Amino acid sequence: MTGRRRLTGLRMRLAAAFTAVALLASVLASGISYVLMRRVMLQRAQDAVLTDVRTTLAQRVPQRLPPEVQDTLGADLAIALEAEGRRAAWVQVPLDGSVPRPGPDVLDVPVSEEFARRAMRGMVFQRVVREDRANRSHPYLLIGTRVTGYETTADEPWRTTPPMVFVSASLAREEADLRSFTRVLSVADVLALAAALLLALLATRGVLRPVRRLAAAAGALGAGELGTRVRVRGRDELADLARTFNGTAAALERTVTELRAMEAASRRFVADVSHELRTPLTSMIAMTGVLAEEEAADGPDGGAARLVAAETRRLGLLIENLVEISRFDAGAAALVLDDVDLGDAVAGTLAARGLADGVAVEGPHGLLVRCDPRRLDVIVANLVGNAVRHGGPPVTLRFGPACRADAPGVEIAVADRGPGVPEELLGAVFDRFVKAEAARSRSDGSGLGLSIARENAVLHGGTLEAANRPDGGTVFTLWLPARPGDAEAADD
Repeated sequence: MTGRRRLTGLRMRLAAAFTAVALLASVLASGISYVLMRRVMLQRAQDAVLTDVRTTLAQRVPQRLPPEVQDTLGADLAIALEAEGRRAAWVQVPLDGSVPRPGPDVLDVPVSEEFARRAMRGMVFQRVVREDRANRSHPYLLIGTRVTGYETTADEPWRTTPPMVFVSASLAREEADLRSFTRVLSVADVLALAAALLLALLATRGVLRPVRRLAAAAGALGAGELGTRVRVRGRDELADLARTFNGTAAALERTVTELRAMEAASRRFVADVSHELRTPLTSMIAMTGVLAEEEAADGPDGGAARLVAAETRRLGLLIENLVEISRFDAGAAALVLDDVDLGDAVAGTLAARGLADGVAVEGPHGLLVRCDPRRLDVIVANLVGNAVRHGGPPVTLRFGPACRADAPGVEIAVADRGPGVPEELLGAVFDRFVKAEAARSRSDGSGLGLSIARENAVLHGGTLEAANRPDGGTVFTLWLPARPGDAEAADD
């Protein structure tokens, strides 16, 4: 994954872009240089041959030709025009108007009829590429012209017409020079590409180093290290970005510090108030209990004392829940682990709260789980109590071994046949002070029981989930992981 990220990272993309631009510029410059050099070299070779042919014709052909000199003149011109890499041929111009051409093997390249017809009107030339038997290409310059001078007519048959001259000049030397020039350009392009790649890597390294520092600082800031800052270097855009980051980090640190202080003060206030209320509430619960018993002995008509006693007990339960929540918020909640028989623990919880008759329990005997017995009791009591009060019978509790993500553990599922939880509240059913019966003026619960149950499950490293059953009702599923290391330590 890291290697793939490096290949597709910003540095490689920037280096590839810089290198591509440099390669394009180098290839474009090489192409233009090649075209210009080729044109200059061929033009120079062409001008040299044409100049030599014109000079030779001007020196060896008189203004007026004497009769019957065609053979002598043609042979003399052919010899004079031949040189290294060059061959010349002459042909007699017939009086019937047909186009004369030299034989196919006289010159290095064949002469077409169209070329010979144009040569009768003046000097013409063209470049011709001929392939040999090995399919290798050889470039040539073909020149054709008619010798000027006195021409004969049909009334003067004793005179002969001036001959036509054709010259083929090899361009092999120019082609070899162009090949050498192409090799030099190719080597230059490769060196330019390597230099561009090296410079691109160096340039992107200098550009991306501040970006990496910012990324590392952002990661540290996201991990909670609010004092993270980056060093500002230079006055470019990256330096402005670093200054902006530092300002944002400082503002975030101030805000988070203030929020943490407010949260700590809020938790401390709740904990202090709850703690201060516990002592008078304990006395009130005892006194209201006595009053309720006396009122019940005096007669069945009164109920004020019993109502006050019930509300006082409810207030006491709320205070206990708030104290427990404050422990979780302060991080003071701790586990006291022990090996617990899950079946006996569930039975004890239901019996202690008078719920054993209304709940059907299913599960294997002798299933041991290492957990905090008190917190397990709180979880089960909250789940079963919630199902009995707000669900519909029958209420079932099933437990047994279960694996989550290949991790062994135990699972407890509490289900009822009630109306279920509204779909819009399923995601928030474990939030504090959330009640599925929020439309009612009051309810028996405080809205903290399920939240405390989930906090206890998370403290064990487990999960607590809620879902509506397809056939009606709600099911709460508790999963606790197995702790083999803790069990072994307890055995020791």
